[in-house]
Amino acid sequence: MELIRALQLLKLNSVSSAWVDAVWGFEFTHTDPLDPVIEEEIKEDPDVFKTIYKQLLPFSAEDDDDTRSVWVVFGENGVSAKPLLAVLSYFILSAKAKSPSLEQRLCGLQAASLYLLLLKIPGSVANKVYHQILFDTCLNMPLKCWPQDSGKKRKKDCLKSSQGDPKTGKRSKPPKKVSEEMEIDDDEDDEEQGVYFSPQDLLKLREGIVLLVRTLLRLLERFSLRDKPQSADSCVQLFTQLTNFEPVIGDLSFSQERNVDQLQSLPELSYHGLGLLCSTIHGEGDECRRRVFRKLLYVILMMKTQERSKPCLLAPSQAVCGARDQAMLFIGHIVDKQREATLPLLRILVQHICHQMVEKSEYRVSGAQAVGKLMAKMPCQDYAAIIKWLYSYSRNNKVAFRMFALDVALVLLEQSERDVDDTVDPELAVFLPHRFLVHNIIYNHRNDVSPTVRGHALHCLAQCLELGSQNATKCVHELFSNSAQTMLESGRSEQTLKRRETVQKTALTFRTIELTKHKSITTTHRSVMNSSLQNEETLTLFKKHVSDPKTNARKSALETVMSLLKHGVISCSAENLSILSDRCRDPAVSVKKKAMQCLMDLLAALPENREVQEAWLRGVLPAVMDSESSVQEKALECLDHVVIAHIKSQGKYRDDDTSQKLAWDLLGLMCEKCQHLSRYFSKAFSVWAPQQKFTPGFVNGLLSHTEGERAAAAWLLLAKIASCSPKLNYGTVLDTWENTIRSPVVSVTMTCHILSVLGDIASNLNDDTKTRIVDDLMGWLKTFSLPLEVISSCVDTLVRFSRSDNTQDTLRFLDRFCGELVSVCESYLSAVILQEKGAENINEDLLVKHLHTLGVASLHCPSKVGKRIFLVVQSVLTPSEQPVPAEGDELPASQPLSQFKPNSMSTVVRAQAVITLGKLCLQHEELMLKYLPVFARELEVGTELAVRSNVVVVMCDLCVRYTNTVTRYIPNISACLRDKDPIVREQTLIMLTNLLQEEYVKWKGALFFRFAIVLVDPDPAIVDLCEYCLVDLLLKKSPLMFSQHFIECIFHFNSYEKHKKYNKFLQTESERSRFSLKGRQNQGKRFRIYRFLLKNFTDEQRFNITTKICQDILATFVDSELPLDSDGSELLADTFDILSLKEMKLTAMSGPAAGEEPQEDEMAMAKAVLQVAQKKLVSQVQKRNFVENVIPIIISLKNMLEEQHSPVLKHLMAYLQVTMQEYRSEVKELFAADEQLAAEVEYNLKRFEKEKQQQEQQQMENQLASFTFSPQRNVSQTFMLHLQSFFLSLRRRTFAGMLTPVRTHSSPTVFSTGKPNNNNNTAYTEQ
Repeated sequence: MELIRALQLLKLNSVSSAWVDAVWGFEFTHTDPLDPVIEEEIKEDPDVFKTIYKQLLPFSAEDDDDTRSVWVVFGENGVSAKPLLAVLSYFILSAKAKSPSLEQRLCGLQAASLYLLLLKIPGSVANKVYHQILFDTCLNMPLKCWPQDSGKKRKKDCLKSSQGDPKTGKRSKPPKKVSEEMEIDDDEDDEEQGVYFSPQDLLKLREGIVLLVRTLLRLLERFSLRDKPQSADSCVQLFTQLTNFEPVIGDLSFSQERNVDQLQSLPELSYHGLGLLCSTIHGEGDECRRRVFRKLLYVILMMKTQERSKPCLLAPSQAVCGARDQAMLFIGHIVDKQREATLPLLRILVQHICHQMVEKSEYRVSGAQAVGKLMAKMPCQDYAAIIKWLYSYSRNNKVAFRMFALDVALVLLEQSERDVDDTVDPELAVFLPHRFLVHNIIYNHRNDVSPTVRGHALHCLAQCLELGSQNATKCVHELFSNSAQTMLESGRSEQTLKRRETVQKTALTFRTIELTKHKSITTTHRSVMNSSLQNEETLTLFKKHVSDPKTNARKSALETVMSLLKHGVISCSAENLSILSDRCRDPAVSVKKKAMQCLMDLLAALPENREVQEAWLRGVLPAVMDSESSVQEKALECLDHVVIAHIKSQGKYRDDDTSQKLAWDLLGLMCEKCQHLSRYFSKAFSVWAPQQKFTPGFVNGLLSHTEGERAAAAWLLLAKIASCSPKLNYGTVLDTWENTIRSPVVSVTMTCHILSVLGDIASNLNDDTKTRIVDDLMGWLKTFSLPLEVISSCVDTLVRFSRSDNTQDTLRFLDRFCGELVSVCESYLSAVILQEKGAENINEDLLVKHLHTLGVASLHCPSKVGKRIFLVVQSVLTPSEQPVPAEGDELPASQPLSQFKPNSMSTVVRAQAVITLGKLCLQHEELMLKYLPVFARELEVGTELAVRSNVVVVMCDLCVRYTNTVTRYIPNISACLRDKDPIVREQTLIMLTNLLQEEYVKWKGALFFRFAIVLVDPDPAIVDLCEYCLVDLLLKKSPLMFSQHFIECIFHFNSYEKHKKYNKFLQTESERSRFSLKGRQNQGKRFRIYRFLLKNFTDEQRFNITTKICQDILATFVDSELPLDSDGSELLADTFDILSLKEMKLTAMSGPAAGEEPQEDEMAMAKAVLQVAQKKLVSQVQKRNFVENVIPIIISLKNMLEEQHSPVLKHLMAYLQVTMQEYRSEVKELFAADEQLAAEVEYNLKRFEKEKQQQEQQQMENQLASFTFSPQRNVSQTFMLHLQSFFLSLRRRTFAGMLTPVRTHSSPTVFSTGKPNNNNNTAYTEQ
């Protein structure tokens, strides 16, 4: 018989019975070496096992009644199963040895297949063929015999890459290391080193594995594993590992039943096997299905299970992701096929996916999609139950859990909303609507203690509006409606409020995870408040998120605000849009870019909204001058993309082209409401100019728009590019100028731009054209009918026409024409001011324009300015009773140095006279010396707002020109920081900041303390501006500024002058009282300043300032250098309260932010280790300093205060109570010199801890009763733009002009060249 002849090839009769008994004795875990002769004889035929397999295969068919039992054949021919199994096990175990050869692997696979075929033959169990250990060993053969490094990156290569480049000697970054549950599996067995397998060898091994798997599948069709749980586990393990063995060609389908022989790829065979294990043949109940689902859980999670260790992550390669998708398809197939039996397991599977999810974003996204697909197969009852469980899960104290809950909620919102049917319990019905997901899971985490979760919640809220689901969008709208109830009904709310510990069963048992008890993690439980959030309150909350300390949270908040605006959830008002535009000046570069991108997206969605356009300009344009080059590049890219790229010629313009219309609308806004942003636009063109961005075609296309409705915008662009563009068409420019001169009504802005272009092309015009234009300018100026802005532009253009290679020619030109303007102004002003009855029926507007023209013209021809002009101008500011000199009499050089007194002139005229007088002082030092004291006196006693404001500007400009002279008057200028009018305070703050930046002024005297007192200004906008100036501008220039002045701040703000060194400034009584913060009523203001300064200290400065406070303040009281009177007690109380502030605590001693889990990568862990070491070192140094320098002073001071029964004693004890929290267990040791004090501190610490618990409980109750919002104020955009614009202009100034950002009314945008209006009361000040 062929079977018997084939079996004889195994030499069973030659094998000793002792060797066989030994193999069975070891229970197939170990075999002694087979006789070499016998082994060689067996191996002579390489296909020996295949031959036996082929002959044995017909006996495995149960439906063939004609086939004799193989066991009968064995018995008739004297073949025993015992030596057969022993020989098979020898070859099987040989393949598991270290570094087996190809022959050993092939023989092992074929022997294992033969053993499994024997098991399939009826009667195998009765003949004792089944042995659990041998069976499980056969199941391990495919992965043991397949080379572990095949097609993968070897471990030694990974190690090599981390050692750096031997040629360069540079060490590369170490491979990323993560925790055990987040570890990326990239390790392979070193056993394979030195063994090479050709593609043909691998193909042979694959054929052996396929044969084994197919044999196993045929076995499982009839061989029950009902009573063999370990073998069933081994089968599941094998099949799940083979699902990722190789890619599947085409789509994997489970819908149709197929024979094992029809399945080609190993993943198909594996899923067929998993399907067999889910059948009832392998056990009643759900145990087998539970095993399958548990193993597929890790395929879905893209993890690799390992014995005796936690699963590790697999790199998300295409193969791994494909295996995940196939596993999802298989589970869906099983659920559809065995719905009732698998639904409980489906719920468990979803829970375990959630429970074992890691924090890595790519894995979270994949897992959330998987959960969404699985939940889509659940009926409404189970779906609602999972949502309820997910809500509890979302409140877990693990950051990864809360993050994943948000991802799952977002995926579920993409699905259709479930309708409540009769199968759903009433108590679960509330969980079915999308409203619950949006309000109770996503929106509820906007105030999460973890900034990572906060930011992700805001991101998800923004994504809700981008989904196709109308329900999700509607739910977000509800949050911002007046009737929105944001969370659960109050009936269930009390339960969610209680702080309870999470009880959850281990995930390895694959049982339901109970989250009925959880630990609350939200900072403010608004979910328990059955109340409505008003639209304004919700927006205020979002403004607070935009100012979040964490960068990612701010970026997510910006994205959310943009989506709310984009979809009309909140109105596109200036206030709401400023949230985005203000963040374009965020301290973080990434936030600036995100804000600009949000503005770009919003503008693309709402291109015709004027408010959005204006917000875009306010956000993007100033970023052109950002300190970070990458932000500048982003801003320039935005400008180019939105504006420049869409400027076409007039013939190509289309009204239906949204992009073109938007570009011109933005340019039009810069000509109207956003004129102050024009200088940033100029900066952009200065960057583009060297790039030759503006071709002749672009310029000619622009010129085609210089007439019509887009003329103003076209001239704006031409004014920016005229100096750097190719040759312009001068004819068009000159024609437009002629039309402008003759037009009765002309736009102010466009006229200024035309004049700017004329100045740029002046050098290219012929002499006749120049002469004609100069005559036009002079004629136009001498009408004195122009607005102040146009007057300044005309004079600037006139000056540019004067430029030539010959300096003398330029001076003669300026003396002639500017001198003529000065003469005309002098004649008019003399007639009006110095002549009797000249002041009757004064045309105020005309007088202001003459003064203004005199000021701007006199700067260019100082030799033409005589003493009479000085007298005329100062007469505007002095009393009308001043004697008028007779004709021919010598005029006095100036009026007496007396204070300006009220006269018949209005405030508008006097304010302009101050500016003009300041310009005259710029060119005449003797005039400056005479009038500088007058200006200083005016600041002290003046009552007119416009006059005082302009005096501040004049004196600061003079400080630039005459630094040494004007510096002595800085106290007079800084006194205006406490002026009664906020405009003057703001003006002074801006001007002094600029002088300090440019180092024209130093931090001398009381200047720093006057600056610091602005931090408690009654106007919040000025406070924000002061913080910006101090931190973002001045502190960067002088990093030690705060720490150097801090000690003296304590003395100065308490008005304490008894110290021999501190607070010894010369101040008038008026100034002293104005800047004093003495007394209990001002304690809050003092500590607002202290906290702000300390918040911006470095750890080194905090450490040093503590020591200095002890030496310069506390020690002076101990040594009786300072008396312990009422003033001293207030100073001492302040000092102890300062030492108790949390801002005094070193940041190195602080732990991670509440709710934050440490990031589990190598850099973060290394940083954490470094922080621990640093904290330990700093703690030791701080403790030593405390023991040596502080405790002796504290003990002495405590005894002194006790003797005098001073109320300061309670402040001292409060300080010790706070400080000793760090040394809770060392109180007695540290205060060994004073046992009573140690006992008191110990008692106070215990009482403090008890009171703290009571306070937390009371605070929670108060939050439930009522809550208020206290958002952090943002720096005013107007002030920021104002400040930056001013700094830019002052840096470019060459003392040829005066600036003041103060204007009582905005100037008109259109002016008439006809008769001026006498009733125009606008207070013009130079811009």
